[in-house]
Amino acid sequence: MTVHSTVSDILLDKVAEWLTQAALTGENLESIVRGFCERMAASGLPVARVHLTFSMLHPLYDALGFTWRRAGGLTIEGYRHVNDKPERFMQSPYYYLLSNGLLHLRRRIDTDGPLEFPVFEDLRKEKVTDYLAFVQTFGAGSVQGMMGSWSTDSVGGFSEEMIGALMRMQNHLAMAAKMAVLGKLANNMLTTYLGGDAGKRVLNGQIRRGDGETIRAALVMGDMRQSTVYAEKEGRQAYIDTLNEFFDAIAAPFNRNGGEILSFLGDGFLAVYPCGRHKDPSKVACEAALSAVFEAQRRVAALNKDRQARSLSEVRYGIGLHVGNVMFGNVGLKDRLTFSAFGAAVNEVERLQSLTKKYGTEVVASQAFSGYTGSEWGTLGEEKLRGVRQRFTVVSPKASTIANGTTEIFHDATIDALSEAEQVILLHRDAKKFESRLQVEKLAP
Repeated sequence: MTVHSTVSDILLDKVAEWLTQAALTGENLESIVRGFCERMAASGLPVARVHLTFSMLHPLYDALGFTWRRAGGLTIEGYRHVNDKPERFMQSPYYYLLSNGLLHLRRRIDTDGPLEFPVFEDLRKEKVTDYLAFVQTFGAGSVQGMMGSWSTDSVGGFSEEMIGALMRMQNHLAMAAKMAVLGKLANNMLTTYLGGDAGKRVLNGQIRRGDGETIRAALVMGDMRQSTVYAEKEGRQAYIDTLNEFFDAIAAPFNRNGGEILSFLGDGFLAVYPCGRHKDPSKVACEAALSAVFEAQRRVAALNKDRQARSLSEVRYGIGLHVGNVMFGNVGLKDRLTFSAFGAAVNEVERLQSLTKKYGTEVVASQAFSGYTGSEWGTLGEEKLRGVRQRFTVVSPKASTIANGTTEIFHDATIDALSEAEQVILLHRDAKKFESRLQVEKLAP
C-alpha cells in the first residue's frame, strides 16, 4: 500500500471533537476505541493495525485489550491476573518500553532478514512495514493507563507528519479513554462489592440512607461449618484459601439464573431470587434456588475430593431456604452505607440455616419454600425460631439429585499462552522503576 496524501488537520480535529463528545456523553470504552480507529483510518492515515490495552481495577482482570485491523474490525480480550511473565513477553517491545522507562518505540519491519522482537514475525505476515509502540499513564502516580501500538502497511512507513498526528491524537484518546475507564471502574467496583442488581440501583441514584423498597424473594443462606476451629488450627492464610475455595464451590451457582449473592457474612453468604407476589413467579424463583442448591452440593463434593487428594480436610456447610418479603436498600451511617436485604424473612432464613446443625443435614427449608417446588421433601419437625412468633414446619430434600457426572476443577489452570497484551498490566504493576520515572517526568493524562 502506497500513500502519497498528507495528513488533514481538519479531519483530525473532527476526530478530536468526536472523542471529546464521546467522553462527555459517557460512551463505553469499546465504542470509543472502535469509533476512534475507524475515524482515524477514514481521515486518510494509513493505519493497518491498532492495539490498545487499558488497565482495569477488577478482581479477575488486569486489563482490557483491543486490537483493530483495517480489514477485520475490532477484537476484544480480557487479560486475567497472572504471576509469571513468559519468556516471549520478556522479548517483546512492551517489555523493552517498560523496563527502560521509555514512552515510545519505533521500528521499521523489513520484508526479510532477522527481526528484533519475535512479535514482528506476526506483523510481517500482515505486511506491516512500520511499527510505533507507546505507553501513557492517566496521571502522575496513577497505575491506570493506556499502552499500545500503531502499525502501517504503507510502503514508505509512517512519515514524520503522520507520527506527529498519531502522537497528538494519542493524547485526545487518552483523555476520552480515561473517562470511560473511570466509569467502568465504578461499575466493576459496585458489581464486585454489591452485586449486579444492587450495583445498578446505586449507579442509578439509589444512594441515600433509607432508599429502598420491599420485594418478595426466595432466600438462600449458606455457612461453612467449624470455620473458627479450622482458622485456629491451620492459620490465617490456609483459612483464607479454604474460604475462597468454599465460596467458589458453594456460592457461585446462586449468582446466576435470576439469583444474586447479595452479601458475604464472614464465612457465609446471603443470596436472593427476587420474584413477583403470585404463585407462578414464586415457583420459578424457588425452583431456581433449589436447582442451585443441588449444583452447589455437587460442586462441594468435587471440591472435597480435590482437597482429599491434596491431603486437606473436607469442608462442611449448612444451607437454609425460605421465601418471603424483604426490605431491599441502604442502611447505616449518613456517610457510610451498606446495601443489602433486611427484615423478618432474612432473620428466619438465618435461623433455618442454623438448624442444619441440629438435624445433621446439609439443607433445611421452610414449608413455605418447599411448597413452591416439585421436589420431594421430608419433614424434620416443628420449630420455634428465636425471635419469631409462629412455629415453623421445617423440611429437607428427601433424596439428593446430585449427579455422578463430571466434576469441576476448582483451582485456576495455569495460563501458558498469554499474549503480550495480557502481560502489560502485570509488568506495569511490578515496574516500580518505570512508575517512578513517570512520576518524575510528571506526565499529563
